[in-house]
Amino acid sequence: MNIYAIASTISLLGLLSGPNSGCTPDADDKQSAAQQVMLQQATDAVGMPAINNFAERRLLKQILELRDQNVTTTTYIVDLNGRTHKLCDSVGYGLPYATQYTNPENPSDNNHGLPQADPNGLFSPASAEGTWVSCLNPATKTVQALYIEPPVIVSPFPLVSQ
Repeated sequence: MNIYAIASTISLLGLLSGPNSGCTPDADDKQSAAQQVMLQQATDAVGMPAINNFAERRLLKQILELRDQNVTTTTYIVDLNGRTHKLCDSVGYGLPYATQYTNPENPSDNNHGLPQADPNGLFSPASAEGTWVSCLNPATKTVQALYIEPPVIVSPFPLVSQ
């Protein structure tokens, strides 16, 4: 049996057991099934990398844990020449504007399959240029949210301005 016959069989089985049962497989279904067969053959032939220390995973865990703390930071904007300019003393590492509190790709049943809104009733974009930074107001010493659109660097230590 060749790869296309295997892919067609897998695709047909997937369609019969899936939510679209009764439909004929389209080109995307056939390509997806063929890709799965090829990936399995590649894994069988080459195997998986011998990752033993998980150094990158440990590093990401450490970064995620740091982000969960109220780390004192300094926020800089980056100009068109790549130079940094201090914007404010800040707390945390900033949040991309498009970060959402709820999962927009998990439509609720009572919402008739529509995307799920954020708790404020709005639908945030999938991507945006801005960043929310928690800046320390120099006059009041309170943390206030600042919306920034230029590229930013948020650092846990002061940088030397260029």
